[in-house]
Amino acid sequence: MNKVRGFEIAKGFEDKNINLPVRKTKYSAGYDVEAAEDCIIPAFKPGQKPTLVKTGLKAYCKEDEFYMLCNRSSNPGKKGLVLANSVGIIDCDYYNNEDNDGHFMYAYYNFFDHDVEIKKGDRIGQVIFMKYLTVDNDKAEGVRSGGFGSTEKGE
Repeated sequence: MNKVRGFEIAKGFEDKNINLPVRKTKYSAGYDVEAAEDCIIPAFKPGQKPTLVKTGLKAYCKEDEFYMLCNRSSNPGKKGLVLANSVGIIDCDYYNNEDNDGHFMYAYYNFFDHDVEIKKGDRIGQVIFMKYLTVDNDKAEGVRSGGFGSTEKGE
């Protein structure tokens, strides 16, 4: 099979019973992603870093594609959860990177006044695959050398 785009279990999660994301309906744009383990997202305090919720997953796509990590529409109202970066953009070269094998995670803030518990298997977000375009005279030649937040290292 020629791999075009899809999901795999990230290294270190092979024996954790991780479910690969699926679309729930025929016309869904997003693939529902579950938490890989239980975690607590604390009530927000100024200066606090977001909580990274592990998925145990990595994804691959074509060279002219990326995937977005999007919040579930019910998370802000029901759980007080908002993504720290609004939408996560993950480039195709994040897959199998040397730092974390391409394991993607959701960075959440909890705006409720109490901690929120996430259980393994809870749906925490969606992944949407997209194509991108480049501008005339684009000369990007950098190569990714790591995982989370490493794009600038390839300059």
